Amino acid sequence: MSDAMQHDHDHEDAINEMRDIAEVPAVELINTVAIHLLSAAAVKVGLADDPEQQLDLDEARKLINALAGLVTAAAAEVGSIHAAPLRDGLRSVQLAFREASAIPDAPGKGPGEKYTGPVN
Repeated sequence: MSDAMQHDHDHEDAINEMRDIAEVPAVELINTVAIHLLSAAAVKVGLADDPEQQLDLDEARKLINALAGLVTAAAAEVGSIHAAPLRDGLRSVQLAFREASAIPDAPGKGPGEKYTGPVN
């Protein structure tokens, strides 16, 4: 395939993806993003197959902060049926972070706690 044909094909794929995403309800997009953040945070706090190789609390803190901000901001929009499991998952990774930390953060200072309040 020539470069021009490949470019046209890539452009067409991008347009189709934009059309596809335009058809996805906001609640579904929010949940999908939250699940990706939650899954990545779980891996980084050592809840995956190979915690010795995957544990990265600096990265986990960033992911948990982003997840907490999203879950907190979107809770009213997505409704309790969707928000409750996301909050439960968020709390689980926050507690796992605290457990994995050699020096735990002060109450209310852990990842995401500026959005959720202290987790214990």
